[in-house]
Amino acid sequence: MKTITVNTSKSYDVLIGAGILDEAGTFIRQTVGGQAAAIVTDDNVAALYGNRLAETLEKSDYRAVQYVFPHGEASKNAETFISALNFLAENKLSRTDVVVAFGGGVTGDIAGFAAACYMRGVRFVQIPTTLLAAVDSSVGGKTGIDLAAGKNLAGAFYQPDAVICDVSLLSSLTPDVFRDGCAEVIKHGVIADRVLFESLKTPINTQLEAVIARNVEIKRDIVVEDEFETGPRKLLNFGHTVGHAIELLSDYHITHGHAVAAGMAVVTRAAVRMDMCEAHCSCDILDMLRRYELPENTKYKADDLARACLSDKKRDGDSITMVFPAEIGRCVRKEIPIHELEKVIRLGLEEL
Repeated sequence: MKTITVNTSKSYDVLIGAGILDEAGTFIRQTVGGQAAAIVTDDNVAALYGNRLAETLEKSDYRAVQYVFPHGEASKNAETFISALNFLAENKLSRTDVVVAFGGGVTGDIAGFAAACYMRGVRFVQIPTTLLAAVDSSVGGKTGIDLAAGKNLAGAFYQPDAVICDVSLLSSLTPDVFRDGCAEVIKHGVIADRVLFESLKTPINTQLEAVIARNVEIKRDIVVEDEFETGPRKLLNFGHTVGHAIELLSDYHITHGHAVAAGMAVVTRAAVRMDMCEAHCSCDILDMLRRYELPENTKYKADDLARACLSDKKRDGDSITMVFPAEIGRCVRKEIPIHELEKVIRLGLEEL
């Protein structure tokens, strides 16, 4: 088992290993204490692993209760959020108790936002069950829900007290869900680590612990430098501005990782045409997306994507921050005026 410490406004450990779910109760007891543990999870994860987590918590003298919601991005809304808060209140959780997010990125976002708001903040532990959550969303403290106007428009920065990543749980993922996480792994390689990027030529599923650990280290280093996303942390949004627009236009039928992959491809081609990176950089990124059967384009047109981008939380008045690759392992942030956004996106689409 590997332990990575994240020293933000709240210091916490990320545990990564195989078969560690059954020890989660012991670790949570030692880390946060409390009397009750509210498991927040979706119906897929609850059916597969919910009883195992409840049992390890009860063995560690917790009163374990489960809030289960329908899986998918469509549940990441105000209704589910309020329902989760009411569940915590009805089950009489106190400020010294703990909310346990048990699932993928949607679960972590909902549970974390509920933990941040309930009684103005209760203890919070992340147990990711998808590759995407393991390498990205479970670390760093971003929580939130979607609004009708766009993705992640309501939320809070709220660091967990611990992250417990049992890599053996990823064996139950469908290929498409696993590929969602592969997109975030590729993103981290492009923005911060050429060695990691090159290592992905060997299938990720044959080196899970090492890949997850390196991604968590990259995320940790960026978040520690810029916890509240005022500068360098925006690099983690490579592919996300266009990706979130694709998700919104598809009514979230296109999943996050697949949308981000297409977004990375769009901004990479645009970067070449804007003389911000060499053509071979674009070729390397597109080749890697193909290797993992991820999309490299989108059916949506530049004008529709640009309008959808106007709801992006990274918008600042009359401009929006976009992230472009300079070379593998290094990206740059650039403020794009709103009136130029459609032109930039068009450069990255195969509409020319």
